[in-house]
Amino acid sequence: MTALGDLIVERLAALDPVHVALEDDSAAHAGHAGAAGGAGHFSVTVVSERFAGAARLARHRAVLDRVVDLIPHPVHALAIRAYTPDEYFSSHERTVR
Repeated sequence: MTALGDLIVERLAALDPVHVALEDDSAAHAGHAGAAGGAGHFSVTVVSERFAGAARLARHRAVLDRVVDLIPHPVHALAIRAYTPDEYFSSHERTVR
């Protein structure tokens, strides 16, 4: 992971996540105006009990509050998926063989 990716994950630790997955999607946006200045495009999945009872907008705001100073540079875009552990693990069940 890049230093920027590490910083994003470090900031999200304040949400007490049980799972965080960050993907750098910047290569898929090469040539895009926002990427021209070197700003990155990322997708993040955050799974935290803190999202229990919170609407999707409140969950996204909780994530954005931790990285707002990184937007629009060095982060141009951040796609957010925010789940409670029950939501995430029930929809991403692992098959044990």
